[in-house]
Amino acid sequence: MKNVVVESSRKIIHVDMDCFYAAVEIRDDPSLKGKPVAVGGRPDQRGVLTTASYEARKYGLRSAMPSARAVKLCPDLILLPLNFDKYRAESQKVRAIFHRFTEVVEPLSLDEAYLDVTKSEYFDGSATKIAAEIRRQIFEETRLTASAGIAPNKFLAKVASDWKKPNGQFTIAPAMVEQFVKGLKVEKIPGVGKVTARKMHDSNIFTCADLQALSFTQLKKEFGVWGARLYDLCRGIDERPVEVDAERKSISVEYTYNQDLRTVQECLDKLPELYDDFVARIQKYKAGESIRSLFVKIKFFDFKQTTLESSRTRIPSLETFREMIAAAVKRQNKAVRLIGIGARLATPHEADRSEDDTQLTFAIDVSESTR
Repeated sequence: MKNVVVESSRKIIHVDMDCFYAAVEIRDDPSLKGKPVAVGGRPDQRGVLTTASYEARKYGLRSAMPSARAVKLCPDLILLPLNFDKYRAESQKVRAIFHRFTEVVEPLSLDEAYLDVTKSEYFDGSATKIAAEIRRQIFEETRLTASAGIAPNKFLAKVASDWKKPNGQFTIAPAMVEQFVKGLKVEKIPGVGKVTARKMHDSNIFTCADLQALSFTQLKKEFGVWGARLYDLCRGIDERPVEVDAERKSISVEYTYNQDLRTVQECLDKLPELYDDFVARIQKYKAGESIRSLFVKIKFFDFKQTTLESSRTRIPSLETFREMIAAAVKRQNKAVRLIGIGARLATPHEADRSEDDTQLTFAIDVSESTR
């Protein structure tokens, strides 16, 4: 059972290591400093990048980009293989530093975590000073840099940690929240992928201030159940607690359609936009290497539903989901009102036993399907 800490007035820190995998490799081989470096799979084996140094990003390289494309964009790219044992060892050192300041730590991946320091007495309870000291100790003990965001909740803390990257930090004080979120782009809201962002832009919605102009009823009508969550986030409200030892068990996306889909082909026609949002979430949570199985959920017009799960492949390609959706719909051959796709994740212990290149393989399918 996971422990949950909730505070009415909280101080949350989000710490995110800078280009973590690549930074570890550059630290261990100083000759790589200042050069375009990436960590990922081989170009001749349909591999993709997991991390790229800032020098490499100047060429347009990014995580989940096919390695073959990366070396074309950056012919001088130094592409290194993954070494999860090394990265895990460094991650454990960083987490040990977190626990010097609070026991309320929620790891998101090897290179990022939320910390609730509401009750911490260090630096007279200053979350900004605590974050600065954490970053100082990380660099002193690992020679790696980290960025941090400080805010009253998890959503804003994560936004803030990206504000002054790399090797910086940004604080959103409670008094700043109202004005800060008004100018925040909708793309910064969790769950707003490329497809949803385009939909919002088509309706002249570009910032949280634009979303605030819509009523709760309008948001629910336009975005379904998620509209209620959107109503809070665009106002900087996020009551999620920092969960100690939380383990994400699955990642999924589902859409409810205003008009029932009456054929298998109509359902398949809706898959690409679902898939784009799903991939965005997988990449956001850096969960590709932890995928244990895939599933699809179909809810028919009469609210009966079926779920189809497959553990024969952990590569969530568009074609795989296409086959699964077709099979699930054909179980009842009725009009469909909801489609969902997702992946179940292995626990950290299970993932440790199987360090394959699942993430590296599936991302090439992502690129090919969204051209």
